[in-house]
Amino acid sequence: MSLSLILLLSCCFYLAIGLPVAFALGFSTLTALVFGADFPLFVLLKQTYEGVDSFPLMAVPFFILAAELMSGGSLTEVLLKFAAQFVGHKRGGLGYTNVASLTFFSGISGSALADAAGPGSMMIRMMDKAGYDRSYAAALTAATAIVGPIIPPSIIMIIYALQDERVSVGALFIAGFIPGILIAGGMAAVNWYISKQRNYKGIPGNETFAEKMLVTWKAIPALMLPVIILGGMRAGWFTPTEASVVAVFYALVCGKWIYRTLEWKAVPDILSRSALMTASVLIIIGTSNAFAWILTIDGLPIKLAEWMGGQDMSAFTFLIAVNIFLLIFGIFIEPLPGVMVLVPILAPVAAKLGIDPIHFAMVVIFNLTLGMITPPVGGLLFVTSNVAKVPLDALTRELKPFLIAHAIILVMLTFIPALSTWAPHAFGFQ
Repeated sequence: MSLSLILLLSCCFYLAIGLPVAFALGFSTLTALVFGADFPLFVLLKQTYEGVDSFPLMAVPFFILAAELMSGGSLTEVLLKFAAQFVGHKRGGLGYTNVASLTFFSGISGSALADAAGPGSMMIRMMDKAGYDRSYAAALTAATAIVGPIIPPSIIMIIYALQDERVSVGALFIAGFIPGILIAGGMAAVNWYISKQRNYKGIPGNETFAEKMLVTWKAIPALMLPVIILGGMRAGWFTPTEASVVAVFYALVCGKWIYRTLEWKAVPDILSRSALMTASVLIIIGTSNAFAWILTIDGLPIKLAEWMGGQDMSAFTFLIAVNIFLLIFGIFIEPLPGVMVLVPILAPVAAKLGIDPIHFAMVVIFNLTLGMITPPVGGLLFVTSNVAKVPLDALTRELKPFLIAHAIILVMLTFIPALSTWAPHAFGFQ
């Protein structure tokens, strides 16, 4: 039996018995080494360590810490008020506020789970009190939260750039803006339709012009974070890794001295949460690297590329096949290990077929992120179901129109490359 087959079958087995993804990847690599290879078991530790021994990866803990500092500095409330003053008074206004606030917050957190558990949970409670069906509010939150890894800064984009040297972190960050806006627009359109059908009312907008300007003024420092990160990187002032450190100091200044809501006594708890989240991310990255190494030494990427070359497959057909494969794969595997395992295999084939690497990257990232809201494994579904206190089956039923909207956006991203490539090319990224 081939090494890759042992690896894949054992991974499916470990996932089926309920092991967390990181441990399933690690144990399946160990199983392949024991039963199918002559390499010493120390290789597993070596490859796991090499997976996290990377300077660009230092950006991950700093971006996570920046998001935690911003949340600890009452950023969520500021963004909610800012979004609500523009769309809250319309029919389905709190739904629009949910979409807008999660989109704004995604420019800070870079994490779909953080968006759903933070501002998302607050919006679900507000929508419930205003008469919205709680399961609908939870479905809207989960469907919108996947914009977190799409709009920069994005942890998944950092990992992708490490797997494919044809793209840079800066190019992917800029490429995410238009797809992120499309996702937000699609979720808003579904909210408009459902709100019209169910007659969800808006909230009265009694603020004066002066009050609106004050709320907008308060929101500007928070909204400036992605601008500073992307602007500084494009101007050459700092690298993506250095940008993450700048983001931490900026978040600290905003929380402590601009909004004046961050207390020093809260910092140890913020550091602890950031460390735990960083550890969970890096464990997945490390074991994914060992898993991908086994596939590589067994020659699976080369075999797959040769097979596809023999099929005389066009770029159009390849993209369709990749979409189908990733949608199925993403149901069972989280985005981070999906990127680590699949990108070294698929990206070279895409490049050989003449597909723009930035375009292909956005298709892969959006595809794998969709897996977070597709049962049975979708992590966002479980998080949102828990914070909303609604049954998973009720949430899933309400999710159907949002999944249709996401499918339409995926088709657009797949077959209109300019949606992903225009912005980075306009900024000089090739």
